[in-house]
Amino acid sequence: MRMIRWNKTKQCKGIRQAGRILFGTALGAMVIAAALSVPQFMGTMSYVEATGETLSGNGIINRTSDYVITDDDRAAADEDMLYYMQSLEVRYHLDAKVMEQLHKVFDSAVYYIANTEMSVTELWAYVASTKGLMESTAVSTVSMSTSEFLQVADNWATPTVSYGQKVSIVLPIVNFGTEELNDLIVEPQTSTLVTDWPFEPDMTNYLQTEPFIPGNKTKEDAMANRREFTFIFTVRSDVMSGYYPLKFNISYTKGGIRCEEPAELTVYVKTVGRPGSGTIGGSGQEASGAKPRIVVTGFETNPAQVFAGDTFTLTIHVQNTAKDMAVTNVLFDMQAATEGNDTTNTYSAFLPTSGASSVYMDSIGPNTAADIVIEMTAKADLAQKPYVLDVNMKYDAGMMFDLTDKASVSIPISQESRFDTSIPEVVPSDITVGSQSNVMFSIYNTGKTTLYNVQVKFAADSIDEASAFVGNLQSGATGNVDVMLTGIAATMDDGTINAEISYEDDAGNVTVVEKPITLYVTEEFYGDGMMYDDMMFDDMMMGDDMMAGEQSGSKKGLIIGIIIGVVVLAGIGLAVFLVIRKKQKAAKLLAEDLLDLERDID
Repeated sequence: MRMIRWNKTKQCKGIRQAGRILFGTALGAMVIAAALSVPQFMGTMSYVEATGETLSGNGIINRTSDYVITDDDRAAADEDMLYYMQSLEVRYHLDAKVMEQLHKVFDSAVYYIANTEMSVTELWAYVASTKGLMESTAVSTVSMSTSEFLQVADNWATPTVSYGQKVSIVLPIVNFGTEELNDLIVEPQTSTLVTDWPFEPDMTNYLQTEPFIPGNKTKEDAMANRREFTFIFTVRSDVMSGYYPLKFNISYTKGGIRCEEPAELTVYVKTVGRPGSGTIGGSGQEASGAKPRIVVTGFETNPAQVFAGDTFTLTIHVQNTAKDMAVTNVLFDMQAATEGNDTTNTYSAFLPTSGASSVYMDSIGPNTAADIVIEMTAKADLAQKPYVLDVNMKYDAGMMFDLTDKASVSIPISQESRFDTSIPEVVPSDITVGSQSNVMFSIYNTGKTTLYNVQVKFAADSIDEASAFVGNLQSGATGNVDVMLTGIAATMDDGTINAEISYEDDAGNVTVVEKPITLYVTEEFYGDGMMYDDMMFDDMMMGDDMMAGEQSGSKKGLIIGIIIGVVVLAGIGLAVFLVIRKKQKAAKLLAEDLLDLERDID
């Protein structure tokens, strides 16, 4: 490699001396134009050197210096770009065609540097842009992968931890690549299975972040620029003895492109379990002589939806995971979560109806499933939420006695939704067609669950349909209904109008309850107490026409007058009859309401 760099450097010096006068101006302009197009690739790659200085002659100057570059600076830049091009070839396994394109970029940059006077700052800025162009040329044909460059540092030592112990795991990560990695996210692959993960899953996530890890040329620089991530774990009380693999996912951004799949790093931790906890082998199964385990594989309730205060049958499915060993004298003890605010007011969420919370089985065969069935009652004042039921297990296996295990299930408890209303106020209670009545009442949420999207709709043949939206009502809250009802037709029944009260529960199920109110709608009366309809009005107009013809004959006018009088008297009688009938119906309904009220009071 040293010979290649030397030949390139000598070639650059020869070109610089022979062609500076004849071709410097023209080719320099061409290369400058190419350099101006390079920044479009700058976002694809970010390169950070391990050091910010470079050699110039026999001294050391900063790469951000305003000094004019020397031949030594040009040689150092050429060597740096050549090394970078060769690293791209190794990293991406580039073919001859892509390498030819990279050599064109490299040769153009060498020629430009050889024939251009610039400062040290300008030189290394140009080198960085050329590297960006090389990177974009290489990655256009390959996928972005950094797993081979992200490694665990040499200072990692496998820790030894014991059951129940709180430990700090420090993960050192180094970047052996020459490109900077940005926006790193490191997260362990956790599990609830004791065979896969030795720590308690006591957090929803253990995610950690790092802004960047610089690229490096040497192993020493990579170790110096490593990043260390500290994770706090609690070792499971039932952890097995042996070596557990700890796997970590690492996501990152390189050259402005987010990785498609995270890199994976694996380290190991040595665990010391309780006596009789068994050992873990390479396949995840316990070695010979280790204790078998009983795991809970699921549960179900009958009825499927359990309400507070209900008695239900709980069936828990368990399985002996041992492949060649049965468990005997198996005792399951179910302990529900403790509710209450203080030590003087605590109780279990579920109580067994038989008074005993334990279930006994003679044995469970190897790799065999079994069911635990117990009848329980949920406390009537439980809030609507899931409640944990711990399943404590004690059993024997071969020559091992009093082995223990524990599992938990979460049983969701629902609350019956309930509400009540005040006595509706209908003002006025009698209206005519086209007029309005104001209906007001309150809705009280008397249950222990929230009523969602409460609304009320009024519908009848005698009124125009109307509605009122109340919204969500928390437990113990009150909502008010205030709506105007418009009469559109005379009441032809007892005046009952149904107010449909609807709401949704937590699952979105809609419940509709009808609340009857009474409102009479009558035809419009005129000032003389007379009710007219279209036919009567036509008759009256006809009477007017007949009266207008009275001038043609007095006898004919007399007959017409008599007819009009009879019609008027008949209309008055009909109006009086309807008014009396209406008052009788109102009195009857009032009496019935008073009777119902007395019954409610009794």
